Amino acid sequence: MLEEDMEVAIKVVVVGNGAVGKSSMIQRYCKGIFTKDYKKTIGVDFLERQIIVNGEEVRLMLWDTAGQEEFDAITKAYYRGAQACVLVFSTTDRESFQAINSWREKVEAEVGNIPTVLVQNKIDLLEETVIKNEEAEALAKRLKLRFYRASVKEDLNVNEVFKYLAEKYLQRLKQQTAEETEVVHSTSNKIGVFNTMSSNVTNQSSSNGREVITLRPNKQRTKKSKNPFGGCSLL
Repeated sequence: MLEEDMEVAIKVVVVGNGAVGKSSMIQRYCKGIFTKDYKKTIGVDFLERQIIVNGEEVRLMLWDTAGQEEFDAITKAYYRGAQACVLVFSTTDRESFQAINSWREKVEAEVGNIPTVLVQNKIDLLEETVIKNEEAEALAKRLKLRFYRASVKEDLNVNEVFKYLAEKYLQRLKQQTAEETEVVHSTSNKIGVFNTMSSNVTNQSSSNGREVITLRPNKQRTKKSKNPFGGCSLL
């Protein structure tokens, strides 16, 4: 398959308490729309958008998870396989801010350490804020996360959040690829030594006793999908 027929697909989970603006965020990012009417997410919603990042074609698959405890069993299953995460709290909801640690632990329990950002939504309502700027910044510093103040309503910093995650993931992917290539090169001149580092690399012995190394396509790159929705789709 030709390189130009491949794309990087990134599964992004958007998590946080109910009513912090998770659904509105991905609707704004993928469809460019905003609605003030709150509709509780039942389980999980899904949207996607294709973008170009540093010359690389990227498909962001955004999973909007319910913030209510009664849906925990459902949403946790959808964390699996996630490659990036957005942690969201609301300027006007202190409980959502205090719950960020718990949300991060839930995600890490399923997928480990993945590129993550912390987002304070609804900064257009600063006059109603219940969270001090220093508190939010201290939380981001303690969690070692990039921090964005955003307004989905005003379309402020929404694009920046997902662009950053895509860039961060691509950096990690290139680093991983470079490390795997380095291991392959270091073993290519050895005889009778079998590499067990990754499923992306398989080793076979040739008839002359030398090691033959076969590279498989990286599973994180997928064939471009033909999307009838023109870049954004709803599951």
